[in-house]
Amino acid sequence: MTSTQKIRTIDTHTHVLADATIALLQKELPRLGLKLAPIDADNAVLEVGGVPYRPFPRGGHDITRRLADMDATGVDMHVLSATPQTWLYGQEAAIGLAAAAIQNDEIARLTKEHPARFAGIATLPMQAPGQAAAELRRAMSKLGLHGAMIGSNVGGKNLDDPSFEPLWAAAEELDAFMVIHPGNIAGAERLRSYYLANLIGNPLDTTIAAACLIFGGVLERHPRLNFVMVHGGGFIPYQGGRWVHGWEVRPEPKVHVKHSPERYLDRFLYDTILHSKTALEFLIASVGADRVFLGSDYPYDMGMMDCVQHVRELNIASADRDRILGSHAATILGKQRQQAAAE
Repeated sequence: MTSTQKIRTIDTHTHVLADATIALLQKELPRLGLKLAPIDADNAVLEVGGVPYRPFPRGGHDITRRLADMDATGVDMHVLSATPQTWLYGQEAAIGLAAAAIQNDEIARLTKEHPARFAGIATLPMQAPGQAAAELRRAMSKLGLHGAMIGSNVGGKNLDDPSFEPLWAAAEELDAFMVIHPGNIAGAERLRSYYLANLIGNPLDTTIAAACLIFGGVLERHPRLNFVMVHGGGFIPYQGGRWVHGWEVRPEPKVHVKHSPERYLDRFLYDTILHSKTALEFLIASVGADRVFLGSDYPYDMGMMDCVQHVRELNIASADRDRILGSHAATILGKQRQQAAAE
């Protein structure tokens, strides 16, 4: 790329529950009790299954507002994923599958209506791993989505549980862009104050998920399977050395893996959501720019709407900056489009 070419910025961590999707879910799955009640011109209360979430910013459901926000912050493309509030892992499998299919169809519709602005990844009914594998296959082969975002655990079941093997096999075969996002966090009873459930609980649960993928042997059994760990990977980049040392001196970490965690730590990818220039520069220096993707967590208030400017101000090589801002993501999305067209 020459210096005169403008890098296309691709935000790989965004969420959407569009107004049209809400209407479909309300019609097809009235038992969910899905409601969206405005608070003011910019925010609403999103209620699913009687559980309210606030604030749910307008850009999460209003596509016109989303596009305007993207323009204002210099983001060319959003990789759309479902909102964690609509994963529905606690619902019966039939409801989870129906809701996932509706949302994936709707994400695909948005990518077709705005191909220059949106790409998409699926949500999956993780309470039924076999059906989750089938829905991932449908989403990628029929809908043109690029992978999936899944929770860091499913009803308290860690991701190394043997029941998830059909999904990991499908994701590896499809070369899916798999994103792990925290949910149903550990230690919630001790994190009720000060918004600690998000401030500490989210990166903690991401870290637990990564450890289980390593020590449970998932990455060893599926050598071509990689995962994006959001929010800068939780505590993984900072504490990975402790895992390596523990494997060397203790028998427990060796139960399912033959090799040091060091080789599996290299299989994790990360987004830029660290809210700190110093922390992000440490991450990039530690793992390399080719394992870090631009992310904002749009539209939530704990996100980084200034993600593009944040990356542009880093003290890193210009080629690394371009790679993070979008060139690496563009290569992955383009490769998957070519694979889908060939099938």
